[in-house]
Amino acid sequence: MTRFRRRRFLLWIGIASPILAYVSVGVAALTWPGFDHATQYISELGGEAAPHPAIFNVGVLVSGAGAGVAGIGFALSVLALGGARISAAIIALCFGLAGVGLVLSSLYPWPDPRHLAINLGLGIQIAPLAMVWALRRIEGMGRLRIFLLAVFVVMAILTVLTKHLIFKGLVNDDNVGWWERAFAIVLVGWTGIAAYALERRLLIMAKAESEA
Repeated sequence: MTRFRRRRFLLWIGIASPILAYVSVGVAALTWPGFDHATQYISELGGEAAPHPAIFNVGVLVSGAGAGVAGIGFALSVLALGGARISAAIIALCFGLAGVGLVLSSLYPWPDPRHLAINLGLGIQIAPLAMVWALRRIEGMGRLRIFLLAVFVVMAILTVLTKHLIFKGLVNDDNVGWWERAFAIVLVGWTGIAAYALERRLLIMAKAESEA
């Protein structure tokens, strides 16, 4: 089955990238005895004080590059399913900016001010809405659309809380690390789940066409 093979390969990268990101963070933390997940930021695992910063930085770099590539896969897959070009372009742009931000942040580890390029990755919060819009008329994608909307709502809530816009004392120096990790899990993790859902849909379509 060669139909959609290239698109599916790009989506496989989208599945692997968040897994690699999680693994690199976990391994880097294990190599730093005494690392405090509650009070320290994730980026510190790639900073000067970390015993093995390359574990984190290389993982983030590869994951960032994978995110950019996966964004192309998302866009092409949406188009293959009948989605609009504008929505597909927005999805690709969001993932591209996130990829650039992650790569730059790995090349300029914390506390280098240029590390803040990682904030470009926050733009990926728009991607779920663009994907919902792109898939709004595609049958069989209802559960994915609900999932994407839920992800957007959770990310919006976490953004408001971590930016101290409401409940200003909720996120503080004693627990900021846990909040950051919760945000990162949602921010990165949804992409792998969405990539898997789209890859399965393309596979079903390819099988149906080959049997027709």
